Order: sequence, then C-alpha cells, then structure tokens
Amino acid sequence: MRTHRVIVIGAGIGGLVAALELAHRGIAVTLIERAAAPGGKMRQVAIGARLLDAGPTVFTMRWVFEEIFSAAGSSLAEHVLLHPATILARHAWSAGERLDLFSEVERSAAAIGDLAGAKEARGYRAFCARARQIYDTLEHSFIRAERRGPVGLALAVGPRGLGDLWRIAPFKTMWSALGEYFADPRLHQLFGRYATYCGSSPFLAPATLMLVAHVEREGVWQIEGGMHALAVALANLAAARGVVFRYGETVAEICVSGGRATGVRLTSGEQIDVDAVIANADVAAIGGGLLGAGAAASVTAPKRHERSLSAMTWTVVAEAEGGSGGFPLVRHNVFFSRDYEAEFAALFRRGRIPDAPTVYVCAQDRDGRNGSAEGGAERLFCLINAPATGDTEQFDELRVEACARAMFERLEQCGLRLKRQPERSAIVTTPADFHRMFPGTGGALYGRASHGWAASFRRPSSRSRLPGLYLAGGSTHPGPGVPMAALSGRLAATSILADFASTR
Repeated sequence: MRTHRVIVIGAGIGGLVAALELAHRGIAVTLIERAAAPGGKMRQVAIGARLLDAGPTVFTMRWVFEEIFSAAGSSLAEHVLLHPATILARHAWSAGERLDLFSEVERSAAAIGDLAGAKEARGYRAFCARARQIYDTLEHSFIRAERRGPVGLALAVGPRGLGDLWRIAPFKTMWSALGEYFADPRLHQLFGRYATYCGSSPFLAPATLMLVAHVEREGVWQIEGGMHALAVALANLAAARGVVFRYGETVAEICVSGGRATGVRLTSGEQIDVDAVIANADVAAIGGGLLGAGAAASVTAPKRHERSLSAMTWTVVAEAEGGSGGFPLVRHNVFFSRDYEAEFAALFRRGRIPDAPTVYVCAQDRDGRNGSAEGGAERLFCLINAPATGDTEQFDELRVEACARAMFERLEQCGLRLKRQPERSAIVTTPADFHRMFPGTGGALYGRASHGWAASFRRPSSRSRLPGLYLAGGSTHPGPGVPMAALSGRLAATSILADFASTR
C-alpha cells in the first residue's frame, strides 16, 4: 500500500508535534526549517559559554506533553527532567510591596491577606473557583477540540452546560470582571496581566482569559537544560520515528495544482511533491503571500490593528546587587508599572512602547524548587511588552537605550540592581528583530490579539480553506503558548489522518 507523504514547514512546537504524530502513524514526513535548530520562538542564545532561553520561559499544562510522548510510544520523563516551581512567580510594585503566588490556593490566599487584607483573600478564593470553572467548561469542548463557532460550542457543551458557558463571561472584559473579586488595584493589575500571556490587553480581552490563572496554578515546572530542551527532545523523538529534518532550508512557495496544495518549492529551486502540507507558520505570513499566492487565500490574515503584542527583550549575564535589602529573585519575577491603563493605552491605542513599562525577569539560574542561586553573575531574560510595529518602525541604538533605561529604572525602584559587565553584553531583541525572524507579523508573537468575545473564533482551524494545506502554531486554534501550540499540532495531524482515511 502506498505511503502518504507530508511536508511540515517550520520546526516550532506545533510543527514538531504534528510531524511526530504523523510519522508514528506511518506517514512519510519531511520537516523543512530555515533555522539551524528546532524550536521556533522557543529559541536559545549564547553569551560566552552560557546558553540562555530567549523565548517562552513558563512551562505549564504538563499533561499535554505527557500525552504526546505517550502517544508516540515513549514518555516525557525519558526525555526531559522537570522540577516543580514552589513559587509560581514573585510580584513587586515597589521595594516594600511584594507578593508571591503558589500553586496551593490557601498559601496564596494567606500571602494576599498579608498584603491587602482578608477581604482580598476571600476574593482570591472566589476568583480561583471561577477560573477553574471557565477552564473546565472549555477544555474538552473547545481547547482540545477542532475549532468551533459559537453555535458549535453551545452544541458541544449541551443543554446542561449552557449555564456554565454563559458564566465564562465572554462579553465582559477581563478588567471589569476582575473588579468583582478584587478592590486592591495591585491585585487587579496582577491578575489582569494574564491577558498578556495571549499578547492582549486586559482592558480589551474577554473575561474568559481568567482561565490562564487556573492553568498556571495547576503547576509551573522548570525544565532542566531550559525550555529549548523540550524542542530538542521532540525533534529527537520525531527523528527516531522517521521524520526527515532539513535545517537551513527555506520554503519559497506552497505549490497549488488542481485546487489543492500539492507540495512546496524551496528557495534553491527544488520542488517536493507530497499529499499534504502543514504550515507551522504565522497566519499573517501565509495570508500575506509569503508562502505563495496560491496559499494566500487559504486564510484570513489579521489586520495591523488586530495584531497581538510584540516585545523588547534583553538576554544578559549579570550580577544582582543590593545585599540583604535588595530584591530576592526567584525563577519568575514581575515588576509592575504604576499605571496599567496608561501602559496598555500606549501599547494598543498609540502603538508605542510605554515610558514606564511592566518588566518580567526570568532568572534562569534560580532553582524552581527553592529560588536559590549559586551566586555571582547569573543568566537573566528581561522583557517588556511592545507594539507589533517591527515592519514599520526602526529601533536604533538611542531608542533601545531609552527603553533599557526605563526598564532598569523600574527594577531599581523595586530593589533590584543589575551589575552588567562589558564582556557579557546583553543580546537585545526588538519588534523589528522579531519581524525578521517571523516575517509578515510586524513582530507580533501571539498571532491575532484576543480582543472581544469573538476573537477565539477568528483563529483558523487546522484545516485551511485550501484542500491539502493544514495549519499549526500559536496563531491558529486553540491559541498561543507552548502547550496550545502543541495541541494545534495534534489537531493538524488528526485532521490529516482523518482526511487520508476518507480517501482510501
């Protein structure tokens, strides 16, 4: 019997998972990746002899990857070593205002009570229950399933689930819904930040995104060797199952014949004919014609004003100063701006980097179990949100330095001072750099922003409008983030297998 052949474009998490699942089912899979290594946005950079994660840094929804490795005849534990984080994240508003969140509800509630009082602790407990309810309503009916429209989602939850579906509050903004639980503006800000996990504004995103808080509370893990180690593990297992990897090669065009995708043409001129193509690329790149005119009509690319956030990042080896009165870093740290509304107005209304940004710092040498470090210079990944204007704006040295000053000023106001050394210079990545790495996006890192109740329904499903062309990645259903991108790869593989079976 003839073996079906599939090309996967892009070795991001969605593409790796799709390739692995198809190869394990006997499909001949070739994966084309223009970079020299797997991972996509889950990239790794070197400063001297030290390797640092320079993409996603938070690993949640462990069960997604346990299922993926198990389905391929292996186990997650065989390939990566995980350590649970005792402290999910440490948050600061000033040198004297700090709050740790934990996976245990009562432990976090006690910390919130110490910071803001018993009423806010009660609000937190109610918030956790609501976030869990939203997640439970959507996990099997929407997150794990092929994309549905509003009517399809209502049918999927059934008559008994319609009340729960209404209670996920799709027509309320996240910011307004949080007001039902928190009066303290610091807590309003902290839990509103979960909208940025989807590259969105809490003032525009639906309250449904409160489910992200539940996902994180279910567990955050540290991967030994960094997040990039997960991409390498998936690639190694996929290769063991027969996937042919072709790194350093670029797809110029998805070939179309007879009204369907029939293969790809590389920039070298080589054409590869297959039965199906999976594009693990941003929808904006496909819809913008960067993979050929034939594929451009297969999706609807988001308009510029619909783009999600980009970022300015600094990947640096530095020493945290301050002594006993300084900021005690843990693995994940957030330093909030004074005015969240002004920050997001700058990002989404005016399309500019805020003058006083919120700063995220991942201290990659801090142990996820107890927050300790060996001392001395350590690996740090620092990030501020930025608009996705990398295709229209230049980020020269003066502008980058101004952003750096604003970032380090916020850190110092919260008690963290970083001693940088010239020989360990930071690697800075701007929205323009992200646009070069991920063309067609303007540097947007999460596809379409999750603004408004219908945003999730606008993300394309695994089947594009062009027969034979399937989609995976964070700009497709079920959305951005490492586990969601992995689920998109599973959905693409499942769709292809079902379509191959129907044509026998």
